[in-house]
Amino acid sequence: MEIIILPLFLSVLAAAFGSKVNKIVWGALSALTLIAMIWVKSNLNIQNDGVWHTTFDMPWFSSGIHFTLGIDGFTGLMLLLTNILSPIIIFSINRDKQKSLLPLILFMQAALNGVFMAKDGLMFYIFWELALIPIYFICLLYSSKDAFKTTIKFFIYTFIGSLAMLASLIYLYLKTKNHSFAYEELLAVQLNHIESIWVGAGFLFAFAVKIPIFPFHSWQANTYTHAPAQGSMLLSGIMLKMGLYGLLRWYMPIAAESISFYQPIIVTLSVIGIIYGAVIAIKQNDLKRLIAFSSLSHVGLIAAGFFTLTEIGIQGGILQMFVHGINVVALFYIVEIIETHAGSRELSGLGGLAKFNRLFAAIYLIVVLGTAAVPFTNGFPGEFMLLKGVFDYNTISGVFAGLTIILCAVYMLRMYQFSMLGESKTSFKEIGIKQLWPLIILVAIILVIGISPMLILDKVNPSVQKIMLEISNSKGVLS
Repeated sequence: MEIIILPLFLSVLAAAFGSKVNKIVWGALSALTLIAMIWVKSNLNIQNDGVWHTTFDMPWFSSGIHFTLGIDGFTGLMLLLTNILSPIIIFSINRDKQKSLLPLILFMQAALNGVFMAKDGLMFYIFWELALIPIYFICLLYSSKDAFKTTIKFFIYTFIGSLAMLASLIYLYLKTKNHSFAYEELLAVQLNHIESIWVGAGFLFAFAVKIPIFPFHSWQANTYTHAPAQGSMLLSGIMLKMGLYGLLRWYMPIAAESISFYQPIIVTLSVIGIIYGAVIAIKQNDLKRLIAFSSLSHVGLIAAGFFTLTEIGIQGGILQMFVHGINVVALFYIVEIIETHAGSRELSGLGGLAKFNRLFAAIYLIVVLGTAAVPFTNGFPGEFMLLKGVFDYNTISGVFAGLTIILCAVYMLRMYQFSMLGESKTSFKEIGIKQLWPLIILVAIILVIGISPMLILDKVNPSVQKIMLEISNSKGVLS
């Protein structure tokens, strides 16, 4: 509970005193949530056994609706990602935006923690919706252009998806023995094939929009591009992980009977998204738009890996969720620095920036290599595992998904070349070391995970085994 209350309390303080306190202090206070998570885990003596341990349970307004929170290796990794990236995103705020953005980011941090910890279906939905409120205002207040049109489109897409998920949850609630939203009760509901297809459709629609999976992506590029840097980081680095998390934690175990129906559809759409996003990214001139389409390509591979229902595909997908969050936030942070110091983020107007700051150029290159999944960077282990899982599921899908290796290298190296190498087309203001240390932290994570991915895999593997067992028990799709 402390993991949610702390950032929520800080959000209230920031609304009152945000502009009067240095953002470094707010970032440090936000990072305390990570310490709270570690404390909760150690205080409850939670073992790495794959069990989703309950950390807080209190009846709300009826016996069937509880405020229930839990943690396991999978949830813990998502909390780790959220509470590493939130302070870094806070640090990226410009002084003139600090007063309004700080409370919204901290509120969203609390809501995201709630999404990943909720063990009650209604609480999961409530936190899911709460996370939408601050990002809506972040995008609306500071979008660069077409703010209202872009933000409303994003809001409508995600809100309709949320209602579809709520309809599925209510149907399951009515089918439980004790009329409860508890995860265990929902998991125990026996659905026939037709019921499962409709219930699964509600979950899948909500998650496919949030991820997004092709063709539910039309809101993404404009929202990522026109949102302020902090909004783009939150959306791509953490918020889209809500959809991927929901697939594995809620949809697959609860509506497992429908997986055989949706599996070929989702894998096909995901592979299309991998190629489509990468090809469109190659043609982009705007750096933020390029990263938006590259994100569509990367998360398509994760979704495809999950739906292979192979152990290596699911393990690789969870690892890549964390990796993608680190890399995409680093990329958007780099673009923010470039736009602030060079006055442009258009590739046609950049070039030769490497000679102005060698440290920044080296950091940028490592992030690019990590995103392109070069061996001994964080992107390689997860991408290798995902491609192996897709190949094991279907060779043709694996071949097309494997094109991401070439296409990603093309658009990422093009991005680096046109912005950092060649002749200078613009001046570049000096970058202070204070601006670079968050990137240095992210680069360190990129290298550590690339060298030793088992630091993460060892923690999440028991959870993967438990989730796969739940799916298998529901329908036997893994048997």
